[in-house]
Amino acid sequence: MRFREGMAALAGAAFVLSAPMALAQVKTTNQGITDTEIAVGTHQDLSGPIKTWGVSVANGMKMATEEVNAAGGINGRKIRMIIEDSGYDPKRAVLDTQKLIEKDQVFSMIGAMGSPTVLAAQDIVLDAGVTQLFPLTAAQFTFKLDPAKPQDRLKFNNLPPYIESTRAAMKYMVELKHPKKPCIMFQDDEYGKNVLDGFTQQLAAMKIEPGTQTSYKRGATDFSAQIARMKADGCDLVLLGTVIRETIGAMTEAKKLGWTVDFLGATPTDVIEVPLLGKDVVEGLYAAGGIEIPYEDTAKGKVKDWLVNYKKMFGVDANTQAIIGYDAIQTFAFYASMAGKDLTGQKLLAALESGKEFHSMFGSPPAKFSPTNHLASTAIQVQQVQNGRWKVLQEGLEY
Repeated sequence: MRFREGMAALAGAAFVLSAPMALAQVKTTNQGITDTEIAVGTHQDLSGPIKTWGVSVANGMKMATEEVNAAGGINGRKIRMIIEDSGYDPKRAVLDTQKLIEKDQVFSMIGAMGSPTVLAAQDIVLDAGVTQLFPLTAAQFTFKLDPAKPQDRLKFNNLPPYIESTRAAMKYMVELKHPKKPCIMFQDDEYGKNVLDGFTQQLAAMKIEPGTQTSYKRGATDFSAQIARMKADGCDLVLLGTVIRETIGAMTEAKKLGWTVDFLGATPTDVIEVPLLGKDVVEGLYAAGGIEIPYEDTAKGKVKDWLVNYKKMFGVDANTQAIIGYDAIQTFAFYASMAGKDLTGQKLLAALESGKEFHSMFGSPPAKFSPTNHLASTAIQVQQVQNGRWKVLQEGLEY
């Protein structure tokens, strides 16, 4: 198990914060830790509009938890994973978070799902002194540190942020396609607005006038008005701040209108389900992504073994979302093990900020944090759907 690699050398290591950051007193909790277990929690969309994401993320987290526990746990403590269903509803996410912290007494919130849902509950997590680790949103509020708010140091993110990843992908597409009128359709929430910011910032940097900017309400299924408007406006590149079904829905409408235009998806579109469900409709779609999507018939070594084991465990093929959930738990286990046998909130924070790197077997950039930087990496790939599968076009992109 790669989780165990290097753990012996790291056990008992001490980590000292820099003096300026040490002055900012951060309240942390030691709840959820017993002699035999560490309680951690998450809320996922298991029944709502992005349950394709939530169920897979939860599966990946379950698989990682089982592996870590089977390998002896974290310095002898087993992980107790508690998963709640938010339905991608911010109000439910708040209630889920209150339950996890107040009733279940979780030590950390790991991999919580969605920009609007995580944002709604974030203050509850931080105010309780609970670390908010690796949420399933790359919005800036999940990693941006405000020196006036010491509790911000409890939030960490290991996903390519929406603004930066959008900027890098837009730069690549503009240089590749030379559009005259790039446009955007985005989800009207924190996620979509981050994608919009990346779109407008990069075009401004390249001195290109943006075209149509149109949005849709979260959970919408009809995109005919937005697509018709962009076609009528002469858009020649469309950035999609969408998820799975919205991506397919938008491109289906374009096909109905006989409109051939280049589509670029933000990072949440870069998942196996888009070409699997969209089929010919999404052929040629470009997207920003964090990792190369593995396929069982071409994967090798540990990645292939993992894909086979996932399918045995859950009866379905693994996807990007499952990998993200799996790595969220493995990353937590790595840093919690580093914090030593006498695990506390302060020691976990010190381990996370130590600058030590966690390496995923799936080839994503290593996770590395410091007292002043709680974002693991900004490097992305651009991929394209070719013959029903995602193919990497360019790696290591930054704007």
